[in-house]
Amino acid sequence: MIAIGEDSTIGAAFFGAARRYGAKAFLAVPANPARAYAAGGQEIGYAEAAAQVERLMRAYSAAGFGVGHRVGLLLENRPGHLLHKLAMNALGICCVPLNPDHRAGEMAYVIDHARIDLVVVVPGLEALLRAAMDESTQKPLAVRLEAFDGHDPAIPSPPVRAASTAPGPDTPASVLYTSGTTGRPKGCVLSHRYELAAGAWYATRGGLAAFGEGVERIYNPLPLFHVNASIFSFFCAMLKGNCQVQTDRFQTSRWWTEVRESRATVVHYLGVVVPMLLGQPESPGDRDHRVRFAIGAGVEPQRHAAFEARFGFPLIEIWGMTEMVRALIDNEAPRQVGTRAFGRAQPGVEVRVVDDADVDVPDGSDGEMIVRHSAATPRKDFFSGYLDDPAATETAWRGGWFHTGDIVNRSADGMLHFVDRRKNIIRRSGENIAAAEVEALLQAHPLVEQVAVLAAPDEIREEEVLACIVLREPAPGDVDAAVRTLFDHCNARLAYYKAPGWVWITDRIPTTATQKIQKHQLFPPGVDPRSLAGMRDLRSWKKRG
Repeated sequence: MIAIGEDSTIGAAFFGAARRYGAKAFLAVPANPARAYAAGGQEIGYAEAAAQVERLMRAYSAAGFGVGHRVGLLLENRPGHLLHKLAMNALGICCVPLNPDHRAGEMAYVIDHARIDLVVVVPGLEALLRAAMDESTQKPLAVRLEAFDGHDPAIPSPPVRAASTAPGPDTPASVLYTSGTTGRPKGCVLSHRYELAAGAWYATRGGLAAFGEGVERIYNPLPLFHVNASIFSFFCAMLKGNCQVQTDRFQTSRWWTEVRESRATVVHYLGVVVPMLLGQPESPGDRDHRVRFAIGAGVEPQRHAAFEARFGFPLIEIWGMTEMVRALIDNEAPRQVGTRAFGRAQPGVEVRVVDDADVDVPDGSDGEMIVRHSAATPRKDFFSGYLDDPAATETAWRGGWFHTGDIVNRSADGMLHFVDRRKNIIRRSGENIAAAEVEALLQAHPLVEQVAVLAAPDEIREEEVLACIVLREPAPGDVDAAVRTLFDHCNARLAYYKAPGWVWITDRIPTTATQKIQKHQLFPPGVDPRSLAGMRDLRSWKKRG
């Protein structure tokens, strides 16, 4: 494994890996005839990648890019994204991944907020970029990915040439934007030190998540504008001479084909992946793979054991976030399957569980998880801060601990169990209700394709439970009967106050490219959802006992 020190930088670590692992596979793309690139599949070795990165470095350097510049990458999930990132970081350029699923206004916000100097774009996304630039005040240079082909590519120069191309460990390597579930997205500034520390942490957790050297193939269907694929698994693979298998996106119908054909030994998932795979017809090929373990978060408790029994490998739950992705992990036997367990505090990731006043709550009680590296160096290997928002950064770090916004429950043995995001706690008549608990129960019902649970205002009880539901196709002929069935399903299994007081049947629930539900996009801003057509008031059905 490539050793990481306090002064390490991404470029030095990558070229060290290229010298050590040379001919071993570094990046792979599964074959997919429908894909616009690498339709027949692609594999790039460490030495070949180093040669390509050096060529890209010459192009960026000759144009005058270096420390202090920010370059946006609108390259989908192509391997070129990772090669350009490595070249840019080696020169001190900060990478700003752009989300190809954004609308023009959303992308314009990121371009302006990050003050991007240049955007590298694939042809299929040029129209989106033009539309975004029409709405932005920042007018970055733009260049096609193909402009870098050839021996000596020429790219446009920035208005001010960089004074240095020698980054340090604290130089920003990336600005990644949060999903913006409330308000505008924040830009998380991630340093060279942060990104390498995240990869080294993941690579050395051991136990059921032990990585070999030069033998693993990590299949990651998540997008490269996300911290999971572009930093967490990518640098884990690089530092141990392993290969990242980067597909374009998650597709239920292609998952097992790509996992088998890519010879994946590790796979990454999100909770939404599990019911989709379990929903496929059982097959003798369910265990025809080389996967040793899966890494992810959000598996519904009711499906956790069933998935492992059917497919033959553990779903190892982790906790991490863009601000700190040295993930906590439930990687030691015996695991607590089906309990939302995601590991215990460790040296380097200290944890407290606190109430609203930052007072520690007893084990067995729900509270917000706050974290730090250590008392001596609380912010070590965390994000550098929110871009141009020191007030938000300091608010998150109040009292010397980073406030995650995640509600957890720590058992007496120190195991941490995820409950919900703080903003997804519904406060009804003095009772705290985790939206995730109601969502998990509804999602397990055969009538439900997708569900989002959130708080609706209530003049008497402060808030009431609102369930937005997409019914599974073909939709039942009698929607009212389906609503009654689903209410009874919840009411029979949850305390009466947790059952939905409002139900809205819809055709679509908006999600991000990582399949994270965007609750803030369900209803128009300023509109009381209770007034919308099709909203069903079930409050009279809710009776104690």
